[in-house]
Amino acid sequence: MAFSLISSPGRTARLGAAAMALAAVVAMPVAAQDRSADTAGAQPLSVLVAEALRNNPELRAAAKEAEAAEQRVRPAGALEDPMLEAGFLNLPTQPLRFNREDMTMKMLGLSQKLPYPGKRALREQVAAKDAETLKYGLRETGNRVVREVKIAYYDLALTDATVRLLKSNRQILEQFLRIAESRYAVGQAAQAEVLRAQSQIGRMNEELLRMERERPVTEAELARLLGRRGDVVPIAVELPGLRETTLNLEALQQTALHERPQLLGLQSAVERSTRAVDLARTEKNPDFDVRFSYGQREKNLLGEPRQDVFSLTVAMNLPVWRADKIEPRIAEAQAMRDQALDMQQAQENDVLARLRQQVATAEQSRKSVLQYETAILPQARLAVEAALAAYKVSRVDVLMLLDSQMTLYGYEIGRARELVNYNKALAEIELLTGKRLF
Repeated sequence: MAFSLISSPGRTARLGAAAMALAAVVAMPVAAQDRSADTAGAQPLSVLVAEALRNNPELRAAAKEAEAAEQRVRPAGALEDPMLEAGFLNLPTQPLRFNREDMTMKMLGLSQKLPYPGKRALREQVAAKDAETLKYGLRETGNRVVREVKIAYYDLALTDATVRLLKSNRQILEQFLRIAESRYAVGQAAQAEVLRAQSQIGRMNEELLRMERERPVTEAELARLLGRRGDVVPIAVELPGLRETTLNLEALQQTALHERPQLLGLQSAVERSTRAVDLARTEKNPDFDVRFSYGQREKNLLGEPRQDVFSLTVAMNLPVWRADKIEPRIAEAQAMRDQALDMQQAQENDVLARLRQQVATAEQSRKSVLQYETAILPQARLAVEAALAAYKVSRVDVLMLLDSQMTLYGYEIGRARELVNYNKALAEIELLTGKRLF
């Protein structure tokens, strides 16, 4: 029995209709297909950033720490509490009487320790610099939380965009598969074409499952940064776009050196260490203890009154053990100051280097996105359309059409990834400069 390679009119019509529907789907850019899905119900990034700044527990803890440090400034420079003293002086035991001896008296005294002039001011300055460092740390924590929210948001947006692209391309591949199966049934296509389409759909399904598993993880991280607890309401996001901005590396580096809270905090730490050195050196100077006492005396044995007496004394410590106590403290304070200076220099170098890297990354990603949008994607879509047109007249097989569509899919994913990389680089630049720039 001979096998006919000529299909029936009904089957040919179905093949033609499927090919026309496929052409309509392929010809439409994927971004246009999913634009409504991209933005419908999406929460603006600015709203989520504001929520994180209000509710992030780490940020609230840093704020309380800075507040506590501020409350330690005044006590650091305050005097010690005065000492009130009461008792008896020179009271004989035999007999136990207050009027027997002239020097017997009831005494009431008051004493106050007075540090050497300048010590209190230096102690307060050290505490003030500690508080200032923590204030800069609070700002740095806020900027870091904002950066992390943006990174998580962009990762979630890339996951959603990848899922949408996967579903869209899987739909197209399923139409390829139906056409290949129909052509194979009438002997116009090889079985390899059907198997290749099935294999690609299987890979798409596997990738889709993987991306759908990743979404809850990224969403949970974003919810943590927002300070949300318990059941998480799904967070709708949108893929970011390119921004009209000019990245001047030299200007950004100068901004970082003058406005990055981390660097400003290190500068405060250096100044604090300098004050600590000065304070350690003042330990060579003595402190004072001023005491005033009043003594009340009873009448003598003849009934004659005795005059009351008062005393005023000033005591001071003698810092004679300088080699064992004071000099090591001065050396310690100097070492801590040098460490703070080195840390500041190292951090400045790190910030400047990372800024250079992130600016280069942002520029490269921006160029890549523009290249995708202006050249690569239009050419890839034309290639798919040309392959589809050739496939209709049996000039190419389904494998070439499949490869063209998968290439287009890869470019769409590449564009989305570069968009996210670009915006991530901008988020890193904002953290490094310590200033909202975009």
